[in-house]
Amino acid sequence: MSTAPSRVFAARLVGLPIFDPQGDQVGKVRDLVVALRTEVSQPRVLGIVAEVFGRRRIFVPMTRVTNIDSGHVYSTGLINMRRFQQRSTETLVIGQLLDRGVRIRSTGVAGTVFDVGMEQLRNRDWVLSRVAVQEPAKGFRRRGQTHVVEWDDVEGLTRREESQPATQLIHALNEMRPADAASMIHDLPPERRTAVIAALDDERLADVLEELPEEDQVEILEHLDSERAADVLEEMSADDAADLIADLPPETAARLLELMQPEEAEDVRRLMSYVENTAGAMMTPEPVILGPDATVADALAQVRNPDLTPSLAALVYVCRQPLEPPTGKLLGVAHIQRLLREPPSSLVAGALDDSMASLRPEATIDQVAAHLATYNLVAAPVVDENGHLLGAVTVDDLLDHMLPENWRDQAIRSTDPHPGVRRG
Repeated sequence: MSTAPSRVFAARLVGLPIFDPQGDQVGKVRDLVVALRTEVSQPRVLGIVAEVFGRRRIFVPMTRVTNIDSGHVYSTGLINMRRFQQRSTETLVIGQLLDRGVRIRSTGVAGTVFDVGMEQLRNRDWVLSRVAVQEPAKGFRRRGQTHVVEWDDVEGLTRREESQPATQLIHALNEMRPADAASMIHDLPPERRTAVIAALDDERLADVLEELPEEDQVEILEHLDSERAADVLEEMSADDAADLIADLPPETAARLLELMQPEEAEDVRRLMSYVENTAGAMMTPEPVILGPDATVADALAQVRNPDLTPSLAALVYVCRQPLEPPTGKLLGVAHIQRLLREPPSSLVAGALDDSMASLRPEATIDQVAAHLATYNLVAAPVVDENGHLLGAVTVDDLLDHMLPENWRDQAIRSTDPHPGVRRG
């Protein structure tokens, strides 16, 4: 491996792109796989867990890695696309080693694994050579002191703890996009997944749940106590919460709906009342809604909300009172591109597109798709028979329902491009 650095720390590798010899990105680093044998001998790094197109995780042997620098990982391009499956003799550095309780032999200091450094030997093998250990916080310090020591100066690395915390792993997950964090959680061993779920805050867990396969969503929710499960459902978008609750046993679903805040539960119940795969069932009941007296500045302030998806931020819906769905009569929509060209003090009502046709809640998924495609839209209003706004269907809502069931967990359906390449 040419110009490889003398030492690389594992946590800094997570998320780095992996390139082939032509300079094309083939995936991202998600974890390292090592063989832990004893606490004295430095464990060999077997390879990288990489995420490729479709959020599929594959194994890239270190023999296929040609170079690692500060911001990239380079491979030979000969990568086996078979889904990664962890063996019983293997340990995931990020997923399982971080946060492990250890003690430094030379000083007696106890702490948890904060990071792990690896380096390349003369025989070209990569081994774990350093351990960053963080002491517990003391006094007014938010973080304890960190020590970087030799691998063989640390004891407890090969011991699996029943109640291993997840502080450092949570920190790594919080730096990822929700979809990437969901993919990592999906592949964690059961005991680590349980610790991570317990440590995530409700809002972050809601974001991750929305990106997990249905089986994972149901399993995680059923293992939470009812109060926390209800809190997490409240943090999810109403349409995703409705889909998840519909997959639960009826008695569990009823109990959680009773524990949710009344307004949140009402939105979910309303969505669940529509026939599956219709505009009403897939719509988002909380688009950006303004009255006719709102200014362009008001509208732009609303769409700046970082919690809005790009498709929800593309349109502002102008309605008569009341402004909570089902609203008063829908007067029209204002496109964000048009609003950006208007004086901030002018009224949104003066920039309305009142010619856009609306969808009815009983519209089928094919009708919704045809409507968005025909008018080149990323979102469209859904109204009742009296023209009251019920919600908005976005293109991401549509894709979620058009893709095959459990699409998030499906492997790439392609022939192995390099059948001769196997895990080494």
